[in-house]
Amino acid sequence: MDELAEIEVEAGESEEDARVYAWRVEQLSGLGFSHVIASAVASFIDWHEIAGLVERGCSPELALEIVR
Repeated sequence: MDELAEIEVEAGESEEDARVYAWRVEQLSGLGFSHVIASAVASFIDWHEIAGLVERGCSPELALEIVR
């Protein structure tokens, strides 16, 4: 488990929730977001929607604006 996931567990989240959060951060980072931005939005953004937009040619930043 990475450091961010450990912080989530300490904040009262279950270990499973922390793993899901870390996985979402990883997926968003893989789409081109910085780790900082991915960490900031991972809890409330549907990465599937962003992935679809990025795959169709949107920049990660534009996809984030559209989804938000």
